Amino acid sequence: MSRWLCILLLAGATAAHAAPPHATGDERDRQIAEKTLLTQLDAVRHNVVDRTSDLVVTAMGFLGVPYRRGGNSAETGFDCSGFVRAIYGQTVGLILPRRADQQAAATESIDKKELQPGDLVFFNTMRRAFSHVGIYVGDGKFIHSPRSGAQVRVEDMRTSYWQRRFDGARRVTTAELQTQPLD
Repeated sequence: MSRWLCILLLAGATAAHAAPPHATGDERDRQIAEKTLLTQLDAVRHNVVDRTSDLVVTAMGFLGVPYRRGGNSAETGFDCSGFVRAIYGQTVGLILPRRADQQAAATESIDKKELQPGDLVFFNTMRRAFSHVGIYVGDGKFIHSPRSGAQVRVEDMRTSYWQRRFDGARRVTTAELQTQPLD
C-alpha cells in the first residue's frame, strides 16, 4: 500500500472518532486539528495526483519520437533515460541523473504491486542491471524509448520479454533530487 494511502486511511480513521458536538474544549481543539490535517493531506494528495496525471499525459505527447542513443530532446530523439529525464524535468521540475542505473540509484525502491502511474520501471536489456528504464502508465503498461530504429511507445510489462528482464520499480521522491523551476 502506498505511504500516501496509509496516511490518508489513518487520518480518516482518526477523524471517524472525532468528538461529538457536546465535546469539551480540548476535544474540540483536537477535532479542529484533525480536520486541518485532513484538509492538508487532501491538498497533498490532489497535488500528487495532478502531477502524476500531467507527467503521464506529457509522456504520451512524445509517442512516435525516434530513438537516438544519448538523445535527450524531442527534436533530436531520446534514448530511454534521456526520455525519462526530459519528462520529469519538463513536468515535475526534477532533474534526474542521466543514465538508467543512476536513476535507479537515486530513486526509492518499491514493490511491483505498489506501482502507480509516473513510477519508474527498470529492465535488464543489455546483460546488466538497470540498463533500461521507462515510466509506468498504469494497467501493467509503460512508456519508453526502446532501441535504435524504434520510437517512443507504450508496451505491456506482462509480456514474456519484459517479465524476464524486469529489474525493479522505483518511485521518484524529491528528497534526493535537485528541483528546477517550472516554466
